[in-house]
Amino acid sequence: ISYQGCAAQVFFFVFMIGAEYFLLTVMAYNRYVAICKPLHYGSLVGSRACAQMAAAAWASGFLNAVLHTANTFSLPLCHSNAVDQFFCEIPHILKLSCSDAYLREVGILVFSVSLVLGCFVFIVLSYVQIFRAVLRMPSEQGRHKAFSMCLPHLAVVSLFVSTVTSASLKRPSNSFPSLDLVMSFLYSVVPAALNPVIYSMRNQEVKHVIKKQF
Repeated sequence: ISYQGCAAQVFFFVFMIGAEYFLLTVMAYNRYVAICKPLHYGSLVGSRACAQMAAAAWASGFLNAVLHTANTFSLPLCHSNAVDQFFCEIPHILKLSCSDAYLREVGILVFSVSLVLGCFVFIVLSYVQIFRAVLRMPSEQGRHKAFSMCLPHLAVVSLFVSTVTSASLKRPSNSFPSLDLVMSFLYSVVPAALNPVIYSMRNQEVKHVIKKQF
């Protein structure tokens, strides 16, 4: 891959991951309003509010990607031009740098971690309120409808957060390159592949086809 292609790959990868996480946060707010404040849903989550929240999610992902990409590719790379990975991943690119890249990463990492933790806390608090409201519902049909709306989103959030966290917390080691490949595959490919499957399970036609196949 060319140098410019590698930079573009890093930018779009970080951008898509950040935008997806912020959109998952917006979706948690949407479910909170739908279940906990159904009478105010039209005013709180109208078409204009949805457009603004979606724009904010994409803008946040774009800013995060610009910061990481600009910081990574402003460093002089002198050790090698071979990335020991199946795509351009920031930690592997930083290993090729001549300078102390990790000091420059601190400020951007603080910014990114603050956004991630803020969104995670918001999602958790939203679902605490959602489950409290659902458990107080007198109708079993109402509880089933609420859970069927929330569980796919909660499954996607859990899968996304768990895979990204496990990949981020892995110990950097040059002695187990195969482990790096597996972890990178886990957080970059598995959530994206399973998202359509998880969301489609609410579709009755998809359920019918799956039952027919088995």
